[in-house]
Order: sequence, then C-alpha cells, then structure tokens
Amino acid sequence: MTTIHTRIHDTPVGVVTIVADDVALVAVHLGPPPPTLALGRRDDVALGSARDQLTAFFAGEVVAFDLPLAPRGSAFQLRVWEQLRRIPYGETRSYLDIAVALGDRALVRAVGAANGANPIAIVVPCHRVVGSDGSLVGYAGGLRRKRTLLDLEAGVGTLFP
Repeated sequence: MTTIHTRIHDTPVGVVTIVADDVALVAVHLGPPPPTLALGRRDDVALGSARDQLTAFFAGEVVAFDLPLAPRGSAFQLRVWEQLRRIPYGETRSYLDIAVALGDRALVRAVGAANGANPIAIVVPCHRVVGSDGSLVGYAGGLRRKRTLLDLEAGVGTLFP
C-alpha cells in the first residue's frame, strides 16, 4: 500500500501544501489543503527535496525543478502538463501556443481546462500560460500570485527584502 506524505510550507506567495506518495510528488496546492485533497501524515524527510527546491525557486536560485513527478489526470491532461514543463523559466506561452504544440488549435479551451486542473502548481508551471494577447488570465492561485511568480522569473523586484 502506498503511503501519502504531506507538508504545509510557507512561501512568499502564501502557504502551499506539498503531497507525495512513496515515489514521486503528486501535488503542490496553493493554499491550505482543500477537503478534496488526499492527505497523509506530515513527513518533512520524504518531502525535504521538494521543500528545499521550492525555497530555492523563490530565492531565485532554482530555475528548473529536479523532482520525480506523478500527476494524476487524463491522458490529455498529462500531455498538456508535459507541454507546460517545456516552457522555459522566465518565458510564457499562450493557451493557443500549447494547443498548436499538441497539433490542433481547436483544443485551446481544453488546454485551458487542463491547465486549470494542474495538480502540481509552480513545479509544473501553469503560471507561465497567458492569454493570446499576453494578458493574465485564469490562475487557480489567483492573478496576484500569477503576477508575482511571473515577475520573480522575469527578475522584476524581489520576493525577499
């Protein structure tokens, strides 16, 4: 039987809930754990690497995460989330860009829905997806957090004094 490990971690964009199974990271949820999130026991050792890499990301020291991931979703969602992981640090793509990368520009709304269902926020950088005109649209963590994350990656301001 798989053990679920959980850690609530303070970050400059608020609390995040980190969840892993025995093998990989399964969720990084912005905010306290929602009632629908399967939580396990608090385990700082099992989640130490994820915690450390998130801390380094917010300090501007990490631009790519090196963590085993096991997001749970449909085959289409997994394809979208893989496209998100290909967006370089400090860059953005539109929902249309991702639909085109998947081979069908008509998938733009489905891409938006899959992006919004991303269970591993920040690590799978759904915050790097913007509207076709470059506007900030749709982010489960709120547009203020999205702007903060994009500004961090662009080197605009700092999250630490």
